This record gives sequence, structure tokens and C-alpha cells, in this order.
Amino acid sequence: VQLQASGGGLVQAGGSLRLSCAASGSTSGINAIGWYRQAPGKQRELVAAISGSNTPYADSVKGRFTISRDNAKKTVYLQMNSLKPEDTAVYYCLVSRPPYDYWGQGTLVTVSS
Repeated sequence: VQLQASGGGLVQAGGSLRLSCAASGSTSGINAIGWYRQAPGKQRELVAAISGSNTPYADSVKGRFTISRDNAKKTVYLQMNSLKPEDTAVYYCLVSRPPYDYWGQGTLVTVSS
């Protein structure tokens, strides 16, 4: 599986962005998809995921971010609303197809105050 993330950019606080992660190759056997982020000097953290019927979100983004998928397009999205400066990070998409995890290349989101 190869993943191509897009949609990052510079936005003012309170604004919105939608990230996309398009998969190519076989997607059979994938049991989870998700978005992670890594801010400067911090560890990579889970933002949101879809795993079966579960859609966990980081507490810091609940009510503001929404993860969704379009199976026909092999694409997962992250709609980010009410963005805050602390959301500034490189965002990575992930798919899990045991026993392997596959990462996208990352897309930078910068939120100015």
C-alpha cells in the first residue's frame, strides 16, 4: 500500500482544512486507518482513527475534527474545523494491515494566531 497525503497549509486560527490520504495498491486486509500528527519537539500522537466500528479521537480534537473514508476512492479524510495554533504539526496518515503499518509522507498544517 502506498499513501499520498495532501491538504495541509497555512490557516488562521478558527479556520478549517481538510486533509486527504489516497491509497494505491491493494487495500484488502486493512483493519484500521488513522491520522497522526507530530509537532516540533513532541512525539507523534494519534489524532483520529477508524477501526471497525470504533472512531477514537484525541481529546484535544473532539468536536472539531472528523475522520471519514471513501472506500470507492480509497481515500481517508480529516476535516479540521476551529483550528488552533496548537494544532500546528505535520499530519501523517496510517493504514494498518497486519502485520504491517503503512505511513503516508506527511502534510504540514500551520495555524497562525
